[in-house]
Amino acid sequence: MPFAPFIFLICLVAGIAYLIYVKRKERELIEQVTPITRGEWSERRVVLKLLKAGINPKAIFLLLYIQKPNGTYTQVDVAVATKVGLIVFEVKDYSGWIFGNEHQKYWTQLLAYGKEKHRFYNPVMQNAGHIQAIRQCLSQNPGIPIYSVIVFFGSSEFKDITCNAENTFIIYPRSIRQVVSDIMMQPNANFGNKYEIMNLFTKGVQNGNDSMIVSSQINSAAYYGRKTPQSTYTISFNSLFRFRGFSHRRKFW
Repeated sequence: MPFAPFIFLICLVAGIAYLIYVKRKERELIEQVTPITRGEWSERRVVLKLLKAGINPKAIFLLLYIQKPNGTYTQVDVAVATKVGLIVFEVKDYSGWIFGNEHQKYWTQLLAYGKEKHRFYNPVMQNAGHIQAIRQCLSQNPGIPIYSVIVFFGSSEFKDITCNAENTFIIYPRSIRQVVSDIMMQPNANFGNKYEIMNLFTKGVQNGNDSMIVSSQINSAAYYGRKTPQSTYTISFNSLFRFRGFSHRRKFW
C-alpha cells in the first residue's frame, strides 16, 4: 500500500491540471465574443453555451444598451443573430422557489421554505420590452422573428410557472442548447437589411462602454419599479409551461 498516497497525489494533480486546461479553453472561447470581464458570470455562461452549440461568435452580442425612441436606454443581456431570426436572452440568477405567469407584473421568489418572500419584475414582460426596443430600431427588417429566452441560473426551482407568450421560453441553463436547436429548425427569416441588425447590435455593445449611458439606464430601470416591486400577488395558476409559435410543445425543466 505504500504507493496508494502517491497514486492519489498523481490523480489529484492531473485532475487540477485538467480543470485549469478546461477553464483556460472556456476563457479563450468567451474572449472570441467579449472581454472576460464584461457582464456577470451567468451572462458569460450563456455566451459559452451558445459557442459550444455552434453559434458563430460574430453573431453573439453581450450586454447591449439599445436606445429607445424616447431617448432612454434598455439593457439586453445577450442577443444572437441567426438565419431564422434573432434570439434575445434575459438572464436571471436566483435561488429558492419561483412563481409567476406572463400576465403578472411581478413574480415571487420564496426562500427558506416559504419563510422569506421576494418579488421581482416579470422577466417575460421585461424581455418583451427589450424586444420591442429592438424592433423599433429595425425599420428595414419589419416582421423579423425574434425569440425570447429567459434563463434562470442559481439554485432556483420553478414551482408554478405558466407562459403562453409567442416564441417565449423559460428555462434552466442546461436547456439552452436544446432550445437554440429547436429555434434553429424554424424556417429561414426574410431579412430586409442584415447590416441594419449588425450595426444596431454593435452599437448597443459600444453603448455599454459609456458610463453615462449605463448610469442612465440603471436610473431609468429603478424609476419604473424594477428594483422595488409592489405587487398583490396570489398563487392561482397552473403548473404547466407552454409556448406558442412551434408545432410542438415541450417542457425544459
